[in-house]
Amino acid sequence: MNPAGRFTARWDKMSHPKIGEFVSISFSDRKQSISGLLIDYNDEWTLLKYNPVDYVIDGYVIIRHKNIAFAARGVKEKFKEKIIKLKKITVTDKDKIPISSIDVILKYLSKNFGVFTLYTKSEAACYLGRLESIDDKELILKYLNPEGKWEGKKQFTPNKIRVMEFDNDYINSLKLIFAKTKVG
Repeated sequence: MNPAGRFTARWDKMSHPKIGEFVSISFSDRKQSISGLLIDYNDEWTLLKYNPVDYVIDGYVIIRHKNIAFAARGVKEKFKEKIIKLKKITVTDKDKIPISSIDVILKYLSKNFGVFTLYTKSEAACYLGRLESIDDKELILKYLNPEGKWEGKKQFTPNKIRVMEFDNDYINSLKLIFAKTKVG
């Protein structure tokens, strides 16, 4: 760890924060950083309890370690962690999911959560849906539009997926609309 309290994008046991600690991850090619409580990580992916704003935890986010400029665990992150933990929000074994590869992640999310969000390089566009199929060259997503209706399929290159979100209020709200229109 350098004097500024930041650790490099190289995720190893010597420089990585501990499970349950609050971190902010910044990218060299995106404006917004991503913050949350660290649940798990490996050489390619990091899983966080997602903190989109202030002291709110809303679902989960999985981040590919591509173009990470730095990850911070400074005064601001420690303060947010303190407040979040005072709210009795912590990391438990139930938060952990398999993150060994993108196909394992997406198959797990589809089976256990039904709908998730994918981001590529741009943080301005996201794609909600569930996994239709995946191989080394192609990922097919059954697309869920912002009105909660299934609307065709979207195709991606698996190694272009940078961020995945699941089990947050937005997604769960659309799942309620989808479930209601499916039944009624």
